[in-house]
Amino acid sequence: MIIEVHPQFRNEKIYSSEKAYNVFLKAFETMDEIDKEKEHFFVLGLTRNRHIKYLDLASVGILSGTLVHSREVFRRAIAHASDSIVIAHNHPSGNMTASSADDKITASIKEAGKIIGIEVIDHIIFCQEEYFSYADNGRL
Repeated sequence: MIIEVHPQFRNEKIYSSEKAYNVFLKAFETMDEIDKEKEHFFVLGLTRNRHIKYLDLASVGILSGTLVHSREVFRRAIAHASDSIVIAHNHPSGNMTASSADDKITASIKEAGKIIGIEVIDHIIFCQEEYFSYADNGRL
């Protein structure tokens, strides 16, 4: 599901995890209170110059997880001819530790991106107060 990018970010270039986190957080804040208790998996499609092309809510899960597959992640990226993407999901628990499942899906999506020529530049795990960046922590 395409989500409208907050006007504050429409002309921004995404060159940092902090900027991407702020885009995801603004989108997440538009969810109702019950949905905020579920995990959401987002995809931010970018141009070659790292301008935002689209923001996709690829999956909504439950309190403790969400299912996502590379085909859903890259479906819009291919349709929109994106050069790169940033993926993100929230942790309703507030725990910013990446799980082994998070590591596995990150590796899988990154590998799929290599095959189709769309770079995964970061995977961000976030809550309202903080975030964890795979790229910033050398894990991408």
